[in-house]
Amino acid sequence: MDKGKDCRPTKHYLEAISIAMGVYRARILVFAKAPVAGQVKTRLIPVLGDQGAAALHRRLVRRTLGVVSRVGGAEVALCCAPDARHGFFRAQAARYGVRLRSQRGGDLGARMAHAMGWALAQGPGVVLIGSDCPGLTARDLSEAIAALRAGCDAVLGPALDGGYVLIGLRRYSPRVFEAVPWGSARVLDLTRVRLQGLGWRWQELAPRRDLDRSQDLACFPQWVPQGLRCRLSQGGPRGLVG
Repeated sequence: MDKGKDCRPTKHYLEAISIAMGVYRARILVFAKAPVAGQVKTRLIPVLGDQGAAALHRRLVRRTLGVVSRVGGAEVALCCAPDARHGFFRAQAARYGVRLRSQRGGDLGARMAHAMGWALAQGPGVVLIGSDCPGLTARDLSEAIAALRAGCDAVLGPALDGGYVLIGLRRYSPRVFEAVPWGSARVLDLTRVRLQGLGWRWQELAPRRDLDRSQDLACFPQWVPQGLRCRLSQGGPRGLVG
């Protein structure tokens, strides 16, 4: 796959990113649903139950905002679904000093496209993430921002399940998000095809694992309620289901 001219940031550039942030005000968008039991982490409900899945979702959102808060100089917006009125969102805005915005659009792709279009209209360089990746680091976000500033049109953070945990854009096209089978193993490859079709240059970060399926729990035992960890260690996800 030809990604065009190499636009990876150099070591010197990464060391200077904290200084550059003072001039280059990148934006980070965090997509999150309201933690309503039965409506979040639905693929984990058979293992964790409605309330357990919602509690895990709350922890992951807080963890993500904590990571984002360590990226110096970035403007952060928490993009909320179905809207920003839930008390959980207001509490996180007060705790982390982030801006709240309601997601707008039909499917996930339309909502992402709308948010990206809004953010890019404010200035160049936007990184969008969800809250499903416990392994995502502040360095990952800084590298994505640095790549955009170095001239990449896009940045992808691949997920091991075939999706992506991060997408950054310096240019806008709704084609990146249209007719994508979200939640499938084809998301990343299809997005690469879209970027290539647009003639854009992009950089990819190290692959990360999402936490949104029962089989992922074995890789993140620290995120499993203590009472279920023993069953997880004995039988993996099937042991948890019983």
